[in-house]
Amino acid sequence: MSANAYDCIVIGSGPGGYVAAIRAAQLGLKTACIEREHPGGICLNWGCIPTKALLKSAHVYSELRHAEDYGLSVGEAGFDMGKIIDRSRGVVDKMTGGVKFLLKKNKVDLIMGHGRIEPGNTVIVKDDAGKESSYSYKNVIIATGGRARTLPNLPVDHERVITYKDALALKQKPEKMLVIGAGAIGIEFAYFYNSFGTDVTVVEVVENILPIEDDEVSKQLTRSFKKAGMNIKTQTMVESIERKGESVSALLKVGDKSEQWTGDYVLVAIGVQGNVEDIGLEKIGIRPERSFIKVDEYYRTGVDGVYAIGDIIGPPLLAHVASHEGIIAAEHIAGHKPHPIDYNQVPGCTYCIPQVASIGMTERRAKEEGRNFKTGKFPFSASGKAVASNETEGFLKVIIDAESEEVLGVHIIHPEATELLAEASIIMSHEGIATSVANTIHAHPTLSEAMMEAFADSLGQAIHI
Repeated sequence: MSANAYDCIVIGSGPGGYVAAIRAAQLGLKTACIEREHPGGICLNWGCIPTKALLKSAHVYSELRHAEDYGLSVGEAGFDMGKIIDRSRGVVDKMTGGVKFLLKKNKVDLIMGHGRIEPGNTVIVKDDAGKESSYSYKNVIIATGGRARTLPNLPVDHERVITYKDALALKQKPEKMLVIGAGAIGIEFAYFYNSFGTDVTVVEVVENILPIEDDEVSKQLTRSFKKAGMNIKTQTMVESIERKGESVSALLKVGDKSEQWTGDYVLVAIGVQGNVEDIGLEKIGIRPERSFIKVDEYYRTGVDGVYAIGDIIGPPLLAHVASHEGIIAAEHIAGHKPHPIDYNQVPGCTYCIPQVASIGMTERRAKEEGRNFKTGKFPFSASGKAVASNETEGFLKVIIDAESEEVLGVHIIHPEATELLAEASIIMSHEGIATSVANTIHAHPTLSEAMMEAFADSLGQAIHI
C-alpha cells in the first residue's frame, strides 16, 4: 500500500472522528484522520469541555457566595471574567494535546487541512497554504460534525448577536442577555451568566425549558432558575432582532401580544445543523436531508465504502453518541459484527446547577405510547448525604413497566445528577428490573441511595419517604 493509500480515512477529529480513527487503527487498518481546524473538534475546543470549565467556575463562585451556609467566612467573593475564560481555554489546550497523543500512540496519521471526497475513492486535502494533496481509501468515515443553526429573522453578527462559540470567548460580563432556545446549550449559558450577575431572559417556543426532558424535571428547573432571578418565557416566539450600536432589541410574541426586549447581547441557541457543505457529497451521490446524512444501523450511507457518524447524521447530537457510532462504524469496516446502538437508551446531561440527567422514556412518552407503567420518586431533601452537603434541591424519578418491572426511564435533577446517571445507564443496558435495584445494597450515606429508594417507591416499598 502506497504512503497516501489508506484502509480507512476519517474526515473530522471530533469525539466521533478521532475515536473512530483510533478504533480502526486498533483493528489493524491503516488509518488517517483529517482535521481542518483543531484536533478534538467542536466538543473539545468550543463545546463540551470549555463550557464545563466555565460552569465549574460559576458553581465555585456560587459556593463562595454562600460560604456562611457551611459555617465558613471568606469575605466578599469576586471574579475576573477574562481569567475565567482564559482558564477554560487552558483546559482546551491540555485536552487537544491529549487527542494528538492518542492518535500518534495508535499510529493514526493526522492530516491537517480541509478534506473533500472525490469519485474514485479519493480524498483531496487542502492545507492552510492552499496546497492540495490526494489520498486514496478503501473506506471513508465522514465525521465533520455540526454548527449552530441560524434563521433569517435572527441574523448573527458574532458581536452582539452571538452563538455559543462567541459566548465562550466573551471577556466582559454582559449586563443584560437574551437567550433564544432553552435546550441544553441555551440553558447552560443562561445559568453561567446569571451566576455572575447578568440579567438573563430565556425564550423558548414550546411549553417547557429543556423540552426533551421529563415535564416534572423541566418545571423544577424553571422554578430554580426563576428563584435565581432569571426571566423564563416559554411559548414565546422571537419575531425579529435589531442591532442598535452597542445594544440589541428583540421583538417577542407571547400569544397574541408583542413585547420589546432590549439589552447588550442576544445568544442564539436554536439547534445545530450538519457541516455538509464543500466535502464532496453530491459528487459521490449523497444528498443530505435538512443538512443531515441518512445512514443505516452500521452508519453506511448507501454509497459503497462511505460511512457517516456524529452530528452530521442528526439527533441525538451528543459527543458520547458520536464516539459509540464511530466505534461501530470502524468495527463494521474491519469485518466485525458490532451490536447497533439502542437510541432509546442514550444518556443525556445538562450541566447547569441543578444539573439535569436522564435516560430512557419520559412519563409523557410512556403515556403517548399507551404503556402500563408506574413511577417512583425520591426527593433529595430526604437524603442524609444531600442534607449534609447542603444540596437538597431536586429529585430522582424512575419509570417502570407495571407488569414486568422493566426500567423504562430514569430522570434526575440535582447538583450531582450527571454523575448519578451512570448507574441508570448500566441498569438499562443490562435489562435490569426495579426489584433488583431496590434490593441492591447501596452505601450509606451517599447520593446514590436515591436510585435504590426511587425504585423501591415505584414498587410501593419506600422506607425513607
